[in-house]
Amino acid sequence: MPKEAIVRTIGLKKTYMLGKIPLPVLKGIDLEILKGEYISIMGPSGSGKTTLFNMIGGLDKPTEGKVYIDEVDVAQLDAYELAWLRCRKIGYIFQTFNLIPVMTALKNIMLPMIFAGLSTDEAMEKARQLLMTVGLGERIHHKPFELSGGQQQRVAIARALANDPAIILADEPTGNLDLRTGKEIIQLLKQMNREKKVSVITATHDLKMLDVSDRVIWVRDGLVERVEDRANLDIKVGEVEGEEGG
Repeated sequence: MPKEAIVRTIGLKKTYMLGKIPLPVLKGIDLEILKGEYISIMGPSGSGKTTLFNMIGGLDKPTEGKVYIDEVDVAQLDAYELAWLRCRKIGYIFQTFNLIPVMTALKNIMLPMIFAGLSTDEAMEKARQLLMTVGLGERIHHKPFELSGGQQQRVAIARALANDPAIILADEPTGNLDLRTGKEIIQLLKQMNREKKVSVITATHDLKMLDVSDRVIWVRDGLVERVEDRANLDIKVGEVEGEEGG
């Protein structure tokens, strides 16, 4: 049976206004991302990949075209429905972790579950389980400043999984991490992708992502330049990263 699409974009365009001057950032993007895929969106700064990412995540609205999440046209949703979609269907991970500094790791993960209507006891138990899943069972009462960058990103991954989303959107998730920690986070995302059958979509500069991606979408000048399956990727990650002997 063919896999269903979890995300579809049709003729997606986004133009920002700089005063009275239009700045087209996306110029007509047609994409289909399947359930359970691990996708990396890659491209140089200013290519439009972050804008595309924000459209898929319902964080911004297109100027033209359509975005479908699980066959729902995101543009047709009112503010309440959009908030529901973002809370239940999508887990977000950011380069800067975006944890709430006064809350422990446990409470950071509980928060989206409380918003989604779980009882405190249910949310606490599930948050504990998620912290164990990401290897931080010993750190549940630590606040973000007591954790390393890699540990904070693990908390962010656990938080993204809190409401069993269909999609995890990760924006430069290794951008603030050293090489080794970045590799660990990529492997953890891949593990979650496999074990929880969640679709992972990353916007990234990190060529280590190529190793775990099912497909790579290369964006340039607001258009999809090419889409490559992992089997056809012609870049050897070790060579690119200069990791001989690492």
